[in-house]
Amino acid sequence: MKKIELLSPAGDFEKLKTAIHFGCDAVYFAGKRFGLRAFSDNFDDDEIIKAIKYAHDHNVKVYITVNILAHNDDFNGLLDYLKFLDQNKADGVIVSDLGIAKLVLDNTNLELHVSTQANITNLYSAKVWQNMGAKRLVLARELNLKEIYNIKKELNNDIDIETFVHGAMCISYSGRCLLSNYLTGRDSNKGACAQPCRWNYALGIKDNKDDISYYPIQEDIKGTYILNSKDLCLINNIKDLYDAGINSFKIEGRMKSNYYVATITNAYRRAIDDFYNNIKRDFDYISELQKTSNREFTTGFYFDSDQKTNTLTSKVSQTYMYTALVLDHLDNNYLLVEHRNKFKLGDTLEVLSPDENFNKTFKVEEILDLNKNKIEEVKKIKQQVYIKCPYKLHKLDILRMKINHEE
Repeated sequence: MKKIELLSPAGDFEKLKTAIHFGCDAVYFAGKRFGLRAFSDNFDDDEIIKAIKYAHDHNVKVYITVNILAHNDDFNGLLDYLKFLDQNKADGVIVSDLGIAKLVLDNTNLELHVSTQANITNLYSAKVWQNMGAKRLVLARELNLKEIYNIKKELNNDIDIETFVHGAMCISYSGRCLLSNYLTGRDSNKGACAQPCRWNYALGIKDNKDDISYYPIQEDIKGTYILNSKDLCLINNIKDLYDAGINSFKIEGRMKSNYYVATITNAYRRAIDDFYNNIKRDFDYISELQKTSNREFTTGFYFDSDQKTNTLTSKVSQTYMYTALVLDHLDNNYLLVEHRNKFKLGDTLEVLSPDENFNKTFKVEEILDLNKNKIEEVKKIKQQVYIKCPYKLHKLDILRMKINHEE
């Protein structure tokens, strides 16, 4: 089987660079139109050209999402856009609509990747897409490992299987949801979901005077967030996914933070490499992943053995905060860093890096502003300062700090 591909989200150019720095094999993102993340920054045409070049210069592939559930008007300008992606050497487009798929196959040399939005849940659908000319299937999230294995073994090696391994899960069937459209007028199938599945619901009962009394809806005694899914996490199941024939491990999160992309990509890169090198480490990957935003974790439908909803709260939690971005390593053990969250003299910072400095810590003993004046605290937005650090870090490494929940 082909080596597992680690596929990371890139909601903007900074996140694309971060994903590549922390070890992904491929990135996926959308242009300003035709993608399912309208509130991600996304890429205009010039940025797409630059992003593809940057990724290819780093031996990373680029897949562009064109996965809206299209209406007639959505085809205006679409063919020109697909030809533009083809001319600029995108490695593939992720599509859910049959009409868009036909445009791709008839008019471009782009690889056709079939989105999870197409709801491929069985071998027969998979074969139809394969016979059409698809090169990759992003299977529905509702399949278990046995079903994935049975689909993969019946398909030849000309087609890849991609599945999500980490990130937010939709309570509806592979993202096909009308709640947001119905309740807020924002179409989730065109990238504008308001996430009503995260809301706290109650039952409203109207009396004879049209007064409404509200009663909590309880899944159990713990709470009322009955539609609120936990986050998918399969970092401890790399071998199971490999044995099922999955070629590409996809991380959800184009609207997540730069710090999220770095943390998750870095962790899965290390776990995949350890799997291939047959290295068993005494390392708690779950605790590492909890250092960035999460809603607790589930293995989703892969094993069908755990509780999938977070009934306590829809709020995300994390144990560390993104403190500073490394811009440069200078002589005399100084770093040039850019503020992301407040830190001060005496704080202990932890390194997030793709190299051997990962998870090393140091105490902030000196801070200089750009004029080399000593200061005690960094709190201005994107303020650049020099700090002393005993390790040789690199541009795009990240500094983080443990959150003190008692403050």
